[in-house]
Amino acid sequence: MAAFLLVHGSCHGGWCWRDLIPELAACGHAARAIDLPGHGADPTPAAQVTLDAYARAIVDALAEQDGAIVVGHSMAGYAIAAAAELAPERIGKLVYLCAYVPVSGRSLADMRRAAPRQLLAPAVRPAPDGAAFTLDPALVPGMFYHDCPAEAAAYALPRLCPQPVAPQETPLTLTPLSAGVERHYIRCAQDRVIAPEYQAAMTAGWPAARVHVLECGHSPFFAMPGVLADHLSRIAAPAPS
Repeated sequence: MAAFLLVHGSCHGGWCWRDLIPELAACGHAARAIDLPGHGADPTPAAQVTLDAYARAIVDALAEQDGAIVVGHSMAGYAIAAAAELAPERIGKLVYLCAYVPVSGRSLADMRRAAPRQLLAPAVRPAPDGAAFTLDPALVPGMFYHDCPAEAAAYALPRLCPQPVAPQETPLTLTPLSAGVERHYIRCAQDRVIAPEYQAAMTAGWPAARVHVLECGHSPFFAMPGVLADHLSRIAAPAPS
Protein backbone atom coordinates (compact mmCIF):
# COMPACT_ATOMS: atom_id res chain seq x y z
CA MET A 1 0.00 0.00 0.00
CA ALA A 2 1.20 3.50 -0.84
CA ALA A 3 0.24 6.89 0.56
CA PHE A 4 -0.61 9.71 -1.84
CA LEU A 5 -0.81 13.46 -1.22
CA LEU A 6 -2.91 15.12 -3.93
CA VAL A 7 -2.28 18.77 -4.81
CA HIS A 8 -4.72 20.65 -7.05
CA GLY A 9 -4.11 23.14 -9.83
CA SER A 10 -5.16 26.73 -10.59
CA CYS A 11 -8.57 27.89 -9.32
CA HIS A 12 -9.30 24.43 -7.89
CA GLY A 13 -9.16 22.93 -4.40
CA GLY A 14 -8.84 19.58 -2.72
CA TRP A 15 -12.44 18.91 -3.78
CA CYS A 16 -11.33 18.11 -7.35
CA TRP A 17 -9.91 14.75 -6.23
CA ARG A 18 -13.37 13.57 -5.09
CA ASP A 19 -13.54 10.65 -7.53
CA LEU A 20 -9.89 9.62 -7.46
CA ILE A 21 -9.57 9.09 -3.70
CA PRO A 22 -12.03 6.16 -3.53
CA GLU A 23 -10.44 4.63 -6.64
CA LEU A 24 -7.04 4.73 -4.95
CA ALA A 25 -8.59 3.25 -1.82
CA ALA A 26 -10.00 0.40 -3.92
CA CYS A 27 -6.43 -0.26 -5.08
CA GLY A 28 -5.33 -0.49 -1.44
CA HIS A 29 -3.79 2.96 -1.13
CA ALA A 30 -4.29 5.84 1.29
CA ALA A 31 -4.86 9.24 -0.31
CA ARG A 32 -5.32 12.72 1.06
CA ALA A 33 -6.09 15.97 -0.77
CA ILE A 34 -5.26 19.42 0.55
CA ASP A 35 -6.36 22.97 -0.14
CA LEU A 36 -3.42 25.20 -0.97
CA PRO A 37 -3.41 28.67 0.65
CA GLY A 38 -6.14 30.82 -0.87
CA HIS A 39 -7.99 27.84 -2.36
CA GLY A 40 -10.94 25.72 -1.29
CA ALA A 41 -11.67 26.21 2.40
CA ASP A 42 -8.39 28.03 3.11
CA PRO A 43 -9.18 31.70 3.85
CA THR A 44 -5.79 33.26 3.01
CA PRO A 45 -6.36 36.45 0.94
CA ALA A 46 -5.02 36.21 -2.60
CA ALA A 47 -2.62 39.11 -2.06
CA GLN A 48 -0.93 37.17 0.76
CA VAL A 49 -0.44 33.87 -1.08
CA THR A 50 3.09 32.98 -2.18
CA LEU A 51 4.84 30.05 -3.83
CA ASP A 52 6.68 29.45 -0.56
CA ALA A 53 3.32 29.26 1.26
CA TYR A 54 2.20 26.60 -1.22
CA ALA A 55 5.38 24.62 -0.59
CA ARG A 56 5.10 24.88 3.18
CA ALA A 57 1.45 23.75 3.10
CA ILE A 58 2.55 20.62 1.25
CA VAL A 59 5.43 19.97 3.64
CA ASP A 60 3.11 20.46 6.62
CA ALA A 61 0.67 17.93 5.15
CA LEU A 62 3.52 15.45 4.71
CA ALA A 63 4.01 15.47 8.48
CA GLU A 64 0.99 13.13 8.54
CA GLN A 65 2.09 11.13 5.47
CA ASP A 66 5.87 10.97 5.62
CA GLY A 67 7.23 9.37 2.46
CA ALA A 68 4.02 9.93 0.48
CA ILE A 69 3.90 10.10 -3.28
CA VAL A 70 3.05 13.73 -4.05
CA VAL A 71 0.84 14.30 -7.10
CA GLY A 72 0.66 17.82 -8.51
CA HIS A 73 -1.91 18.78 -11.12
CA SER A 74 -1.26 21.56 -13.65
CA MET A 75 0.16 24.62 -11.85
CA ALA A 76 0.96 22.43 -8.82
CA GLY A 77 4.00 21.15 -10.69
CA TYR A 78 5.73 24.24 -9.32
CA ALA A 79 4.30 23.81 -5.83
CA ILE A 80 5.41 20.19 -5.47
CA ALA A 81 8.90 20.96 -6.79
CA ALA A 82 9.18 23.84 -4.31
CA ALA A 83 8.13 21.45 -1.53
CA ALA A 84 10.83 19.01 -2.66
CA GLU A 85 13.37 21.80 -2.26
CA LEU A 86 12.24 22.33 1.35
CA ALA A 87 11.93 18.71 2.50
CA PRO A 88 13.03 16.12 -0.08
CA GLU A 89 13.41 13.49 2.63
CA ARG A 90 9.64 13.55 3.27
CA ILE A 91 8.66 12.78 -0.31
CA GLY A 92 8.57 9.29 -1.77
CA LYS A 93 8.09 10.31 -5.41
CA LEU A 94 6.83 13.32 -7.36
CA VAL A 95 4.12 12.88 -9.99
CA TYR A 96 3.43 15.72 -12.42
CA LEU A 97 -0.13 15.29 -13.69
CA CYS A 98 -0.45 17.31 -16.94
CA ALA A 99 1.58 19.83 -14.97
CA TYR A 100 4.22 22.46 -15.55
CA VAL A 101 7.71 21.06 -14.97
CA PRO A 102 9.82 23.83 -13.45
CA VAL A 103 12.92 25.14 -15.14
CA SER A 104 15.37 26.63 -12.67
CA GLY A 105 15.23 30.41 -12.58
CA ARG A 106 11.89 30.63 -14.39
CA SER A 107 8.40 31.16 -13.02
CA LEU A 108 5.30 29.22 -13.92
CA ALA A 109 4.03 32.27 -15.78
CA ASP A 110 7.29 32.30 -17.76
CA MET A 111 6.68 28.66 -18.66
CA ARG A 112 3.10 29.36 -19.67
CA ARG A 113 4.14 32.28 -21.86
CA ALA A 114 6.76 30.07 -23.54
CA ALA A 115 4.17 27.47 -24.56
CA PRO A 116 3.64 26.93 -28.29
CA ARG A 117 -0.09 27.65 -27.90
CA GLN A 118 -1.84 29.90 -25.36
CA LEU A 119 -4.87 27.70 -24.79
CA LEU A 120 -5.91 29.11 -21.41
CA ALA A 121 -5.52 32.81 -22.26
CA PRO A 122 -9.05 33.39 -23.64
CA ALA A 123 -10.59 32.31 -20.33
CA VAL A 124 -8.41 34.37 -17.95
CA ARG A 125 -10.11 37.35 -16.27
CA PRO A 126 -7.67 39.44 -14.14
CA ALA A 127 -8.97 40.96 -10.91
CA PRO A 128 -8.96 44.78 -10.76
CA ASP A 129 -6.18 44.81 -8.16
CA GLY A 130 -4.03 42.37 -10.16
CA ALA A 131 -3.61 40.03 -7.19
CA ALA A 132 -5.63 37.21 -8.72
CA PHE A 133 -7.49 36.04 -11.79
CA THR A 134 -10.63 34.05 -12.38
CA LEU A 135 -11.71 31.85 -15.28
CA ASP A 136 -14.65 32.64 -17.54
CA PRO A 137 -17.34 30.11 -16.50
CA ALA A 138 -18.71 30.05 -20.05
CA LEU A 139 -15.36 28.78 -21.39
CA VAL A 140 -14.22 26.52 -18.55
CA PRO A 141 -16.36 23.45 -19.39
CA GLY A 142 -14.97 23.19 -22.91
CA MET A 143 -11.40 23.63 -21.69
CA PHE A 144 -11.24 21.72 -18.42
CA TYR A 145 -14.14 19.26 -18.46
CA HIS A 146 -15.01 18.56 -22.12
CA ASP A 147 -14.62 14.79 -21.65
CA CYS A 148 -15.91 14.57 -18.08
CA PRO A 149 -19.38 13.47 -16.93
CA ALA A 150 -21.83 16.37 -16.94
CA GLU A 151 -22.41 15.86 -13.23
CA ALA A 152 -18.70 16.32 -12.49
CA ALA A 153 -18.55 19.56 -14.47
CA ALA A 154 -21.65 20.83 -12.66
CA TYR A 155 -20.00 19.92 -9.35
CA ALA A 156 -16.77 21.72 -10.23
CA LEU A 157 -17.93 24.99 -11.73
CA PRO A 158 -19.39 26.64 -8.61
CA ARG A 159 -16.34 25.56 -6.58
CA LEU A 160 -13.75 27.30 -8.74
CA CYS A 161 -12.00 30.14 -6.91
CA PRO A 162 -9.80 33.11 -7.80
CA GLN A 163 -6.21 32.13 -8.53
CA PRO A 164 -3.51 34.16 -6.73
CA VAL A 165 -1.01 35.59 -9.21
CA ALA A 166 2.13 35.90 -7.06
CA PRO A 167 2.90 32.16 -6.81
CA GLN A 168 2.79 31.90 -10.59
CA GLU A 169 5.07 34.89 -11.18
CA THR A 170 7.74 33.73 -8.70
CA PRO A 171 10.84 32.10 -10.22
CA LEU A 172 11.89 28.81 -8.64
CA THR A 173 15.55 27.90 -8.19
CA LEU A 174 16.15 24.17 -8.35
CA THR A 175 19.04 22.45 -6.58
CA PRO A 176 20.22 18.86 -6.10
CA LEU A 177 17.77 18.62 -3.19
CA SER A 178 14.71 18.26 -5.41
CA ALA A 179 16.69 16.62 -8.22
CA GLY A 180 17.25 13.64 -5.94
CA VAL A 181 13.53 12.84 -5.69
CA GLU A 182 12.23 10.30 -8.21
CA ARG A 183 9.80 11.97 -10.58
CA HIS A 184 7.16 10.81 -13.04
CA TYR A 185 4.94 12.60 -15.54
CA ILE A 186 1.41 11.75 -16.68
CA ARG A 187 0.64 13.44 -19.99
CA CYS A 188 -2.93 14.05 -21.12
CA ALA A 189 -3.10 13.61 -24.87
CA GLN A 190 -6.36 15.55 -25.36
CA ASP A 191 -5.52 18.44 -23.03
CA ARG A 192 -7.10 21.79 -23.92
CA VAL A 193 -5.34 23.79 -21.18
CA ILE A 194 -1.66 22.78 -21.45
CA ALA A 195 -0.90 21.76 -25.02
CA PRO A 196 -0.05 18.06 -25.28
CA GLU A 197 3.01 18.83 -27.39
CA TYR A 198 4.24 21.17 -24.64
CA GLN A 199 3.82 18.42 -22.07
CA ALA A 200 5.94 16.22 -24.32
CA ALA A 201 8.57 18.96 -24.66
CA MET A 202 8.76 19.46 -20.89
CA THR A 203 9.58 15.76 -20.44
CA ALA A 204 12.03 15.44 -23.32
CA GLY A 205 14.97 13.38 -22.13
CA TRP A 206 13.10 11.76 -19.23
CA PRO A 207 13.37 7.97 -18.96
CA ALA A 208 10.54 6.46 -21.01
CA ALA A 209 9.40 4.38 -18.04
CA ARG A 210 8.66 7.55 -16.10
CA VAL A 211 6.44 9.21 -18.70
CA HIS A 212 2.87 7.92 -18.87
CA VAL A 213 0.05 8.92 -21.24
CA LEU A 214 -3.70 9.15 -20.70
CA GLU A 215 -6.12 9.65 -23.59
CA CYS A 216 -8.10 12.42 -21.91
CA GLY A 217 -8.30 16.14 -21.30
CA HIS A 218 -7.01 18.30 -18.45
CA SER A 219 -9.12 16.76 -15.67
CA PRO A 220 -8.38 13.02 -15.58
CA PHE A 221 -9.53 12.86 -11.95
CA PHE A 222 -13.08 13.37 -13.28
CA ALA A 223 -12.75 11.96 -16.80
CA MET A 224 -11.15 8.62 -15.94
CA PRO A 225 -10.43 8.33 -12.20
CA GLY A 226 -10.14 4.54 -12.30
CA VAL A 227 -7.58 4.59 -15.11
CA LEU A 228 -5.67 7.36 -13.35
CA ALA A 229 -5.63 5.32 -10.14
CA ASP A 230 -4.23 2.34 -12.06
CA HIS A 231 -1.42 4.48 -13.45
CA LEU A 232 -0.63 5.88 -10.01
CA SER A 233 -0.59 2.34 -8.60
CA ARG A 234 1.99 1.33 -11.19
CA ILE A 235 4.07 4.40 -10.35
CA ALA A 236 3.87 3.50 -6.66
CA ALA A 237 5.11 -0.05 -7.24
CA PRO A 238 8.75 -0.68 -6.32
CA ALA A 239 11.13 -0.72 -9.27
CA PRO A 240 12.13 -4.24 -10.39
CA SER A 241 15.40 -5.32 -8.84
